[in-house]
Amino acid sequence: MADKQAEIQGLQEIVTGLSSQSFAHRVQSLVFGAQGFSKLAEKYAEHAEEEMGWVEKFANRILDLGGQVKVEATPEVPVCEDIVEYLKSEKKVSEEGIAQVMGMLPLFEGDLVAYEDMKAYLIDEDGDLQETNQDLDLIEAIGLQNWLVTKL
Repeated sequence: MADKQAEIQGLQEIVTGLSSQSFAHRVQSLVFGAQGFSKLAEKYAEHAEEEMGWVEKFANRILDLGGQVKVEATPEVPVCEDIVEYLKSEKKVSEEGIAQVMGMLPLFEGDLVAYEDMKAYLIDEDGDLQETNQDLDLIEAIGLQNWLVTKL
């Protein structure tokens, strides 16, 4: 393993970021539910759960490596009432997160478990990004009101 401390630090950075995103998705799910968009509420509640699964996986790897998992303060995440604004924000967060984790991959090359977990996480995140892009494309093609009807 090249640099165990750097790997632990990288994993912690991901744990902290995903914890923040999970909570943000949970809150956004509540907002969409209050607006009557039950399918969107369910989708983002599921995203929150999925992200907490990744948090647990990466936190466990920190522990496996002899590190200590920390609960760290995270930057403020906006909550959006406007669904298109939210989707655009979600797209940006996904693109930046994927780029960040891609840049960290070399940290994990000497640790097959962490490396494979990171690859699986990136594949999952890419799927989420493609889904967001598809939603934005559909809104453009059929109009917001028509798209929203499918999310009731």
